Amino acid sequence: MSINHLNQVKSREEYKKKIKEEAVDGSTTQKASKVQSAKKEEYANKRIRIRFIPIWLRIILLVIFTGVSLVAGAAIGYGVLGDGKAGDVLKGSTWTHIIDLVEKK
Repeated sequence: MSINHLNQVKSREEYKKKIKEEAVDGSTTQKASKVQSAKKEEYANKRIRIRFIPIWLRIILLVIFTGVSLVAGAAIGYGVLGDGKAGDVLKGSTWTHIIDLVEKK
């Protein structure tokens, strides 16, 4: 015996009952879809978030803060950890001297 025989109806009355049950089930799914569409509309009507700092400005600020932190780190490393003055980090002659030491010319 196949499983399909359980789903088959034996009379016209059973067929009508089955159709009515499917219609009721269908209406509940319609109600569920209406609830979902109402939720979507509610989501669409929510307040739009406006960013305090735009993304392009965030990227520029990131680049600036990265450069400032690199200069500050080099100044602390050269002035505090090394024997030089912190202001000498911004001079070109200091960097040529450091490069010469690294390359051992």
